[in-house]
Amino acid sequence: MPYDACMPRQLSRPRPKHGAHLLALRQAANLSQAELAELIGETQRNIAYWEQSDKPPRSDLLPRLAEVLGVRVEQLLMPDAPAPRRRGGPVGKVRQLFDEVARLPRRQQNKVVEFLSAIVSQYRQEAE
Repeated sequence: MPYDACMPRQLSRPRPKHGAHLLALRQAANLSQAELAELIGETQRNIAYWEQSDKPPRSDLLPRLAEVLGVRVEQLLMPDAPAPRRRGGPVGKVRQLFDEVARLPRRQQNKVVEFLSAIVSQYRQEAE
């Protein structure tokens, strides 16, 4: 059977608690390993390792990882805790883009808002 790069490899042993927890948080944020890696400045290989390991990511990455996944750092480190309710607001690529827009001058921010408002308005009209 040919190898398909899009299909995840099956684990030969059960996924450890920390790894399973990080996987669940990543999936809840609707991010691929590659997307998460890009957003936190790491490699996809590291994300895959952490999801198969019982060791959490390095402490210097935890704040950014928590921000991207929409949880608190404490929630990253407690795999036995009940699943957290997601904070409101965008995640993943949309959050990254909104963070970049927030750094633009006010005039450019207003142009982005006008543009997005027009797209959303058009989408709503088409959906009706």
